[in-house]
Amino acid sequence: MATGLVGKSLSVEGLFEGSTWPSFYTGLNPAGHGYHWLDQLRPGSYRLQAYRPADFARSKALWETLSDAGRRVVVLDVPLAPRSPDLNGVQLVEWGCHDSIMGYQSRPRSLGRNILRRYGPHPAPQPCDAPARSTEEYRALADQLVSGAAAKARLTIELLAQTQWDFAIQVFSESHCGGHQFWHLHDPTHPGFDPALTERCGDPLRRTYQAIDAAIGSILEHVPAETTVVLLDLHGMAVPHGANLLLPEILIRLGAMQRPPLDAAGSGVLPGSRAGRALRSAYHRVPEAIRVPLYHARDRLNQQLGRGSPINVDWTRSRCFDVPIGSALGAVRLNLKGREPAGMLAPGAEADRFCERLSEQLMEITRPDNTQHWVRRVMRTAELHPGIHSPELPDLLIEWNPLQRVGSSVAGAGAGAVLRAQSPAIGLAEMLNSSCRTGQHEPEGLFVVRGQGFGPGSLERTISILDLAPTFARWLGCELPRMDGSPIAQLL
Repeated sequence: MATGLVGKSLSVEGLFEGSTWPSFYTGLNPAGHGYHWLDQLRPGSYRLQAYRPADFARSKALWETLSDAGRRVVVLDVPLAPRSPDLNGVQLVEWGCHDSIMGYQSRPRSLGRNILRRYGPHPAPQPCDAPARSTEEYRALADQLVSGAAAKARLTIELLAQTQWDFAIQVFSESHCGGHQFWHLHDPTHPGFDPALTERCGDPLRRTYQAIDAAIGSILEHVPAETTVVLLDLHGMAVPHGANLLLPEILIRLGAMQRPPLDAAGSGVLPGSRAGRALRSAYHRVPEAIRVPLYHARDRLNQQLGRGSPINVDWTRSRCFDVPIGSALGAVRLNLKGREPAGMLAPGAEADRFCERLSEQLMEITRPDNTQHWVRRVMRTAELHPGIHSPELPDLLIEWNPLQRVGSSVAGAGAGAVLRAQSPAIGLAEMLNSSCRTGQHEPEGLFVVRGQGFGPGSLERTISILDLAPTFARWLGCELPRMDGSPIAQLL
């Protein structure tokens, strides 16, 4: 930062928790590439389908464009990036990533075998979530992340030395894991912050960041002086805030969404044929010890076959329903006629009136203990992100008030773990947050550019992460086939 051009970046509005990485490496907004979360609504259904590697391949990644133009690339551990066929270079997929979606792969395949033989698996678990951790377990996870960052540096140095390349990228996902798991041990504004516990743990987040900093430093010692180096922090981390856990209950109390009616066993029965309802009713009478494993096996099979898992919503009586996009924001899908199989809302004026009224009701919700509003604003996704995959995205995005910090029952003494929300329309709703993640993503990021033509200084404006891939492509004499971003003039 002392020797390069420093700037601020901003991820894609409203969908930054899931869409940041695909948006970065394609230069497309979420409606351009279609990805916003690990499980997405299967078009034309009421079922959630796990996003698969082939789905990511619908849009061309930056390194694929470079490779097609004859540039030699090294692509290491980029999150949510599948293995690219026929790449002019080397690629490592999910050796040390936070999420394991694609599975461990490499190009060439011998590279993956050699890495496991020389370095073994990444020391940290994938994913690194756990129900709860003791002081010793927090220290152990920090040790794993520190070791992982050091091994990643050695691996990177070795591959860059062995390979001719024009473009190389390595991602230190140790910061991602550490941010989620250690934030309450680092940030005094977290409701569960305990100075005594942090002293015993040794601030594992700072340790992790220092290890990554040292790893980057060791890599730079082996990079030729004329190489342009870009350090990217695509999005940030902060204290969790918002009432996303309460969103389904809020929608139900507002009369906008309904759960399936209960059968005799007290379980929800989704709409369908009489025979189908009878089969489901019989299934719910099977003892739980047998029923639960059967359910998980059936769900895995449905995911593999592309059928997805049914959402727990009575679509014949729901004008909308919540869909997953993480914890940072809330997401609502309209049950539209002509788009959903049993749509209730007509597109156009009727849907607009419903959205306006629902937005007003959400904006009225406050927290009983401090009377502050839970919702900062409600956004229409189509207005934020137009594109060919816009119908696959949620329709409404709920931005929670960042001042409403949320604790967890597994952090500190559980301070702030009970979420309470009230309004004249919903009464009082509450729920316990027991998530082990005490850090939550924020859209703001940072970048530093160092190399020939870039002296120390700062970029006055905040750039979009959509502009980064077009800029890198232009540096290497290429253009992306499709892009919603544009090259950054100050970096050309």
